[in-house]
Amino acid sequence: MSEAKTAPATIVERIADALRTRIVRGEIAGGAALRQDHIAEEFQSSHVPVREAFRQLEAQGLAIALPRRGVRVTELDPVVIKENVVMRASLELLALKHGAPRFSSLHIDRLQEAHEACSQAASLVEWDAANNLFHDILSSECGMPRLLAVLRQLQLTNSRYLFSTGMKRGWQPRSDHDHMLIIDALKEKKTERALQLLSMHIGTMERVGFKAG
Repeated sequence: MSEAKTAPATIVERIADALRTRIVRGEIAGGAALRQDHIAEEFQSSHVPVREAFRQLEAQGLAIALPRRGVRVTELDPVVIKENVVMRASLELLALKHGAPRFSSLHIDRLQEAHEACSQAASLVEWDAANNLFHDILSSECGMPRLLAVLRQLQLTNSRYLFSTGMKRGWQPRSDHDHMLIIDALKEKKTERALQLLSMHIGTMERVGFKAG
């Protein structure tokens, strides 16, 4: 009997989530091969879910299929990082511009909770999760699913960069003052002010949480 054309989503997601986490945190380096046989053995699965997980990683810019070289983790170079910042500086502002009028006190409360989680983070893993949540909330009400999908992909690249920098320079807990200024502007319904603050914040985010290098 031939392999089924599709694999159970739970198996695919489990493999994709694990590989995504390892790539983002730098546990699998850029340029490293993702070996189908080894991964299938690790997760006790057939090759079908592994291939589907690879396709998810490719769609998110984390892996690339190369002729005669198989599937490899994408390289994280300065050109990619710069492009990522420029795209986020435009697209995340677009999402907030459309979503801010729909913000309620609940959104403000959730932003404050995410900000506090950043301040109280005891590790880079905790800080990154809280920071991603903060930015997800800022974009959440834009009403543009495709825009949100692109922003999620850009956030993965941002996290990869933060982890690669943090491992080299060291990470120390800190309170992100930019977050609080953005929250205050949204509280006061000053959307343009919040957009200006977010633009400046994204432009310097690669230094947040790290010692000067």
